[in-house]
Amino acid sequence: MACSYTAGEDIDWNVHSLATSSKNHRVEDCHQHHKAYGYFLPIHTRWQDNDKYGHVNNVVYYSYFDTIINHYLIRYCGLKTGLLTSPLVGFMVTNQCTFYTPISFPQIPVVTLAVEKVGRSRVHYQIALFPPKPTKELPSVDHHDLGDGFFFGHPKLAQFDALACTTRSSVHVFVNPATSKPTALREDFKEGLLRLMNPASV
Repeated sequence: MACSYTAGEDIDWNVHSLATSSKNHRVEDCHQHHKAYGYFLPIHTRWQDNDKYGHVNNVVYYSYFDTIINHYLIRYCGLKTGLLTSPLVGFMVTNQCTFYTPISFPQIPVVTLAVEKVGRSRVHYQIALFPPKPTKELPSVDHHDLGDGFFFGHPKLAQFDALACTTRSSVHVFVNPATSKPTALREDFKEGLLRLMNPASV
């Protein structure tokens, strides 16, 4: 069963459950698999990420997901992050996160990114977190993986579970930082995003 919670709320994974419709369940099943995503970024959990139940607090998942979105936009779409130098800034206007199973420090999960729709100034993302496979050894990741990430089909995906422990859908609206009004995305910016709309072809 999937469990949805408000950001910042502690989760007792042992006592909460929430039934979903069969239609929504099928959609979530699709989003729980590697093949639904194009870009992958390993994340080092920290001791402070754990909550009083010994699991990563759900508000921390949002920081993992924001990290992969902005990492990809900076690394592969040319996003500038300074308000004085960037011609556009992304406002996150929609977030919805669904939790299935917990992770905890010192696990090294991989966070994943797909783009579901690119509009004039709006981008719809699908994101997930995959835990490492239950082995004695932590996943083997190096500074290249942490700095560049990797794409669908990379052999290091074999180190991570086939089912996501958490999924999230998000919407960015990009605006002119001087006016806070929606602004059209550059073509080269769109090209980087469109690369993740069909993960199997990356």
